Amino acid sequence: MPSNSKNIEVLYEDNHIIIVNKRAGDIIQGDKTGDTPLSEVVKQYIKKKYNKPGNVFLGVVHRLDRPTSGAVIFARTSKALERLNKMLRDKKIEKTYWAIVKEKPFKEQATLINFLKKNPKNNKSSVFKEALDGSKKAILHYKILKKLDHYYLLKINLETGRHHQIRAQLAYIGCPIKGDLKYGFSRSNKNGSIHLHARKIEFIHPVSKEEISVLANTPIDPIWNACLP
Repeated sequence: MPSNSKNIEVLYEDNHIIIVNKRAGDIIQGDKTGDTPLSEVVKQYIKKKYNKPGNVFLGVVHRLDRPTSGAVIFARTSKALERLNKMLRDKKIEKTYWAIVKEKPFKEQATLINFLKKNPKNNKSSVFKEALDGSKKAILHYKILKKLDHYYLLKINLETGRHHQIRAQLAYIGCPIKGDLKYGFSRSNKNGSIHLHARKIEFIHPVSKEEISVLANTPIDPIWNACLP
């Protein structure tokens, strides 16, 4: 069962890994903003819970964009970090995202294959049909899960993990994510979030070899609430 501390919602935890439900607005690692990153909050949680002296080891396995919410894996040991990094490269960690869009995609379900090129100056990725110098192939699969009053809930699985991939590829087919001004949605969400959520993570535990399947609760707001059964 998820356990809540003052600052984080822990979805899974053992000696080797900890999975946390990231809130929209949290950053995974420190950046130029100087805001306290989620990795530091998780370290403090571990330090306090287990009464650990000195520095706490915590490895960042993957990231979520700041305005995105959902499940994030951290490694509690160097052995787990090394193995999880390899699993990520080998596509052995299955991540399912939920996205809310206003426009209905042209098909109920489809695979999008494009080429993405990141512009570091504006921290944005551009989408192309053909490969260009410096571009990377991007593949995602989407399916319409539910029609809401004014929006559509999409389920998304990635084959590649490119910069802003879901945001950029959905915008490219005319379906920008709700609240995502950067990629063409008409207005921002009041809290600065976008309606993109890492809903589920599944993988074989790198040490115990157990099957791990973790579901992250969606943020509490009327539109996300309408997505739930």
